Amino acid sequence: MDVDSASLSTPRQMSDDPFPKSGIVDTAASEANSVELGGPILLFDGVCNLCHRTVQFTLNHERTSDVRFCALQSELGRKLLKQHGLPETFLESVVWIEANKAWIRSDAVLGLAKHLKAPWNKLTWARWIPRFLRDAIYRCIANGRYRWFGKRDACQLPTPDLRKRMLD
Repeated sequence: MDVDSASLSTPRQMSDDPFPKSGIVDTAASEANSVELGGPILLFDGVCNLCHRTVQFTLNHERTSDVRFCALQSELGRKLLKQHGLPETFLESVVWIEANKAWIRSDAVLGLAKHLKAPWNKLTWARWIPRFLRDAIYRCIANGRYRWFGKRDACQLPTPDLRKRMLD
């Protein structure tokens, strides 16, 4: 069963908190300076081995080749973060951008999952788990990702398959 991106979480208004607690980030305030790229985008930590493996996993298991990728540390990645109301230094979560909305933490993973082939797209059923529980698990993994999976000194050069789908 596919999940409509709007049902992953409900929009919330941005507060003065530069690090949203979870969920969808309202982009209405930044539409004047928006970068139009079309299609879903996964922003990921370019020096994180787990994030790199997630990108490779996505390339191998997506239903169609419509997901594009961008490192959070790149110039475009920082612009997209700013456009969606996140600090340019935001590295605590992957960010899923679709339909001019950005999702973070477990909601970002659920957004990506709906673009994967079976059985991986069944992860979207996790939306029924309360967000505070999903995000607690996400934060645990995110906080230990460098320790458990390692970290690169710099963003890795993309493979030819990934190069075609990377946004610079």
